[in-house]
Amino acid sequence: MTPSTDFDYAHAAQTADFLASIIRDLPEVAILTGTGLGQATAAARVDHVVHYADIPNFPSPTVESHHGRLLAGRMGGRTIFVFQGRFHLYEGYSPQAVTFPVRVLQALGVRTLILTNAAGGLNSQFVAGDIMLIRDHINLTGENPLAGPSDSRWGPRFPDMAKAHAGALQQIARRVAAGGETTLQAGVYAGLKGPSLETPAEIRFLRTIGADAVGFSTVMETIAAVQGGIRVLGLSVITNMCLPDAPIPADVKAIILTAERAAPRLGAVISGVLEAMDG
Repeated sequence: MTPSTDFDYAHAAQTADFLASIIRDLPEVAILTGTGLGQATAAARVDHVVHYADIPNFPSPTVESHHGRLLAGRMGGRTIFVFQGRFHLYEGYSPQAVTFPVRVLQALGVRTLILTNAAGGLNSQFVAGDIMLIRDHINLTGENPLAGPSDSRWGPRFPDMAKAHAGALQQIARRVAAGGETTLQAGVYAGLKGPSLETPAEIRFLRTIGADAVGFSTVMETIAAVQGGIRVLGLSVITNMCLPDAPIPADVKAIILTAERAAPRLGAVISGVLEAMDG
């Protein structure tokens, strides 16, 4: 299928020009918050709030707890954009629509992206409420934002993914967590298309192939960011444990509540990373 031209280079450039025209201090870092994690950046000084509906070419999120607004301001001594709400493949959006915010950031010259999400825990050493540093990911969505006609302005058609998740940022996050009161787990994130949750057999499979957490986001954005030369730090909040031998039906409201409770600790890690990172 040919990607929609609604989310091509020209549209991303147009959207970037719009944001640059209304926001004086453009971001050094962008943060994309996942389900229930909108308050992870509560400590930020917010100078501008722009609703997605008012941003040219932007899709609209349809998922509960994804507010659909862009915050611009400062956090950890740096200028930031915070995307409160993301887009998912399971909403019916194309990979190009899902990654459109990343393309806009690329057009603005942003070179660091912090991705957060709510995820199901697969590692038996995890508990609900843990924060997991994403060391690597497995793309099981059957989709890729780079598929289709190639535009060299985005970057190489075949970007190397050996170091998709920036090691230097991971080291900083570990140091920040160790110096505070937050225990930071680490593991591999498996990205599925969703929206149906995993069967016990699928959970066993995911564990077998080395996944520590599973969710329906983050992978598309990471791929686009890597192609565009943007370094990525991924952080998952483990909102529920996936237990194939004693399955417990997932409650979406409980998942959101767990994410919301973890958001302040996640925010402390993000703020510390912003203060400590170089460039």
